Amino acid sequence: MKIGFIGAGEMAQAILKGLLKKHATNDFVIHGGNSKRAKIVAKENKIEYGANNLEVAQKSDVIFLAMLPQQLLTVSEEIREALPNKIVISILGGINLKQLEMALGHENVFILRALPNVNVKINMGMTSVIPNELLLQNVQQYRLIKNLINELGDIVELSEEQFDIFSALAGSGPAFISLVVDNLAQAGVKYGLKKEVAVTIVNQMILGTTSKIKIENILPRSLAEQVASPGGSTIAGILAMEEAGLGISLVKGIDATYLKDQQAGENK
Repeated sequence: MKIGFIGAGEMAQAILKGLLKKHATNDFVIHGGNSKRAKIVAKENKIEYGANNLEVAQKSDVIFLAMLPQQLLTVSEEIREALPNKIVISILGGINLKQLEMALGHENVFILRALPNVNVKINMGMTSVIPNELLLQNVQQYRLIKNLINELGDIVELSEEQFDIFSALAGSGPAFISLVVDNLAQAGVKYGLKKEVAVTIVNQMILGTTSKIKIENILPRSLAEQVASPGGSTIAGILAMEEAGLGISLVKGIDATYLKDQQAGENK
């Protein structure tokens, strides 16, 4: 399978890094909106640099559209002739399936709209996907492409109306969790730990906790109740955090992020 990238931004590079752990370097070809950056990415990762976007489309079985959203019409005109029976994966923010089909064609182009988060770089990502009707009807092709995305982490099939809340939770979430890690580590520093030691402790605690919730398929609140003994120190800490507004702060953060995404969509 030959995998092409049109665009070489941060998310394209994150996806490429994740896939390179599973595929040979000669399985990839890249070009993009910023040809200078694409050349650098190609050189750094020892993958093929395409002379132009059409060459990438012609050589690829799967094509990631990862340029700027406003470049869709220009790029689609360049590559449309090479797209029949190819699989196109769009990670273009705010561009829905209908817009993609209008630009790329829908009668013979398999299209997947995908929204990955930065953790795909380490194959622990979370990606929302929705296929166009042609891809959905072709079970073999859809299975093939879901298996590819699964190499980057977990996937969830959502309606397009749910992509904004997914973006707030999974896309912006790493920034929020990073602040949680930092604040917990700061508390460790307050009581005498070196910052790097405190960060190591908190990182492993969070990794283990979220893994336990996932593996054992339990509700987060249930795990909290398991840890918090009656009259103990953990319940005292939980009550203090809730009194300080931890839960409200997190929900308000998601509210603000979701609202901003909604407004951005309305302004397109």
